[in-house]
Amino acid sequence: KHQSSHLHAPFQGGESTVFTIVTLLTMFLRSILLLSLAPATVGAFAPSIPRAFRAGSTTAIRAASGDEPATDVSASGLDRRTALSRAASLALGAPVALASLGVVAPGPAAAADVKTVVVAGATGQTGRRVLERLAGTPGLSVVGGVRNVDKATKALGESSTVVRGAMVQKVGSVDTAGVELKRLDVVADSVDSLTEALKGADALVIATGFIPGNPLKMNQAAHDVDNVGTCRLVDAAKAAGISKIVMVSSILTDGRSWGQEESPGFVITNAFGKVLDEKIVAEKYLRASGIDYTIVRPGGLKAKPPTGALKVSGENTLNSGEISRDLVADVAVASLTDAKASNKVLEIIEDEGVPPKVFNGLNM
Repeated sequence: KHQSSHLHAPFQGGESTVFTIVTLLTMFLRSILLLSLAPATVGAFAPSIPRAFRAGSTTAIRAASGDEPATDVSASGLDRRTALSRAASLALGAPVALASLGVVAPGPAAAADVKTVVVAGATGQTGRRVLERLAGTPGLSVVGGVRNVDKATKALGESSTVVRGAMVQKVGSVDTAGVELKRLDVVADSVDSLTEALKGADALVIATGFIPGNPLKMNQAAHDVDNVGTCRLVDAAKAAGISKIVMVSSILTDGRSWGQEESPGFVITNAFGKVLDEKIVAEKYLRASGIDYTIVRPGGLKAKPPTGALKVSGENTLNSGEISRDLVADVAVASLTDAKASNKVLEIIEDEGVPPKVFNGLNM
């Protein structure tokens, strides 16, 4: 299943299930052993930015790409969401003026053409945050792509607690008064059906992703959602005339290309349905589509508010670290209209002032 508003399927099967669980536990223990043997400099960069988003109202960010120097920016006297959005905007080099609910103001040649945005996976924990930020933007039409409109209306309108993998996370309600919900199922729908749902939109945010459930079906689920289904959605976007796609992916998706296949983060994450290997196929497919893209690769996702500064890094540079979904949503929204994010891969984590030692909720 690929939206986090649904609970996972229970484990099924007899001895084979026990074997699978034992196998996963073995892989997990092996990963922990690797972690204990790993050098202290597990992070790709040595963080040096003081913590932000604490009790005060100061926001700090750090942006680094390739050989470019990192940049620190502070913005005081802002409400939390505006501060978060401004941080994301500044990290991308966008103008400072922002809409109150998180959309960066268009630059000189910016996407003033973006009048309608579709958010695929709108009931997911990241998708709903993107939806919320876009929904209150004046002059912007927002469409939430969901598998079941009735269930999504109910799920988005109420707070709840969901189980995601080994983590239990709180999900807040979203005001959908200015949002149109449409059926958009990347697994069950044909390209023609998806195209019909996307017609009239200028931009698409892909925030879909499989949720680990039955261990006997994880590989197939990841393949169906993060690979085939996402590629199908890209085909539909092209057919519908979409001009911009922002895809939320993951750090280490392309880990094999830079020698990270034995790194703890890669081993642990890819143990769940080989999801990183599936995601990289969809990433490459998007990049070859001819559509203007931004691929946002966050570190381990956490539901709580940020506790560190936003760190934006270049492609294939980060192998550990965590980030609040709030910041991921802000970067995704800013990327819709920021020319500097055009055809770029952005890897993002929170800079806690120490080398990152956490990935996907596991203390490393």
